[in-house]
Amino acid sequence: MSSSRSIVRAWWRDRVDYRWLLDTFESHHALGPMRIMVGFGGAVLLVITVLSALSRAGVTGTGGFVVSGLVAALAAAWAVRWWFFSWPSQAESLIWVALADIASPANCVFEQNRLYGALGAILLVVIGGYVTIFHGPRVLALHVGWSVLMVLLLSVRMVLGDQEFGRDYALAGAVVLIMVAATVVVLPPLHFCHWLLRRDALSDPLTMLLNRRGLDYYLSRFITSGATRDSRGAYVITLDLDRFKTVNDTFGHSFGDEVLVGTADRLRGAAPSGAVLARNGGEEFVVVGHLYEESVRMIAERLRRGVEAMHDLPVRITVSVGGAISDTEQLLSQGAEQAIHKLLRRSDIAMYRAKRLGGNAVVIADPEGMSEGSERLRASGPA
Repeated sequence: MSSSRSIVRAWWRDRVDYRWLLDTFESHHALGPMRIMVGFGGAVLLVITVLSALSRAGVTGTGGFVVSGLVAALAAAWAVRWWFFSWPSQAESLIWVALADIASPANCVFEQNRLYGALGAILLVVIGGYVTIFHGPRVLALHVGWSVLMVLLLSVRMVLGDQEFGRDYALAGAVVLIMVAATVVVLPPLHFCHWLLRRDALSDPLTMLLNRRGLDYYLSRFITSGATRDSRGAYVITLDLDRFKTVNDTFGHSFGDEVLVGTADRLRGAAPSGAVLARNGGEEFVVVGHLYEESVRMIAERLRRGVEAMHDLPVRITVSVGGAISDTEQLLSQGAEQAIHKLLRRSDIAMYRAKRLGGNAVVIADPEGMSEGSERLRASGPA
């Protein structure tokens, strides 16, 4: 049960990298078709609004026609926005969602057939589908809560004044349950499954650390999120198993996989709380975090010792470790993407210097990035 709660908490705390999602769609040439489909939703809402205004059971009164006109204009603007312009930023996307969340039930309030008005709020599910794909669980929770509140109000309106059905509480309850089924029962589980599949795609199936794509997904947000807090900056540590090809050739690939899993477990135990860990490919691992009391050299050395301490294997396993740091001012002055790539490149260069020292060594790149300073903290000979 605790594992189930843990995965749900991880989902709830996840902040979707909106820009990364768009880049993923673009890389697969899918952003264009997605724009067409999202814009089509606005066009459909426009047609529904016009048909409701023309129907004898549709909107009534000057206020109703004014609201219908505004909703129709918004729906048309939605379609034009997605069809003829580039995809909006995350902030603009949220503004469009908020406008749609207000416009859809507002139009339902003026429907003469109050049952139709209450059921018309089902259009909020369409908006929820967009939120499910492009925004996080907390935004979806706000949308679902708003949707349920609106259908409750529309159902009360139906009970209090529907001339055709009168005070039909059972029908009002059924309408509410229809909306609850369409939002609470469908959208959050759909969002959770979407998140879980994305998380699986970003993880290494052997070690269950992030893979290279997962590292790219989380890294920029992770580094910049702590840049304005009380950290002294960020670090990237790259580790590469020494003579791993020889281990594979001597003991077989199954044993090599066991070494990789054991290394991942050791790094989890030795890494500071909150650090991001990834298997960057092959036998290379990356640890990223924020600097507080400890220096990057202390963290790197603890990671090196942690891997070396795997005594339950028939061969001694060691790693070459390279580290690089960037202080908070550098992180804020440079673009996040530029700062990240610079840190990764410098830590990788430092790791290869540790390799040239014979392995089982730690090399820390010069903080200024102009040259590479190094210190062999501990070396027990070639691994």
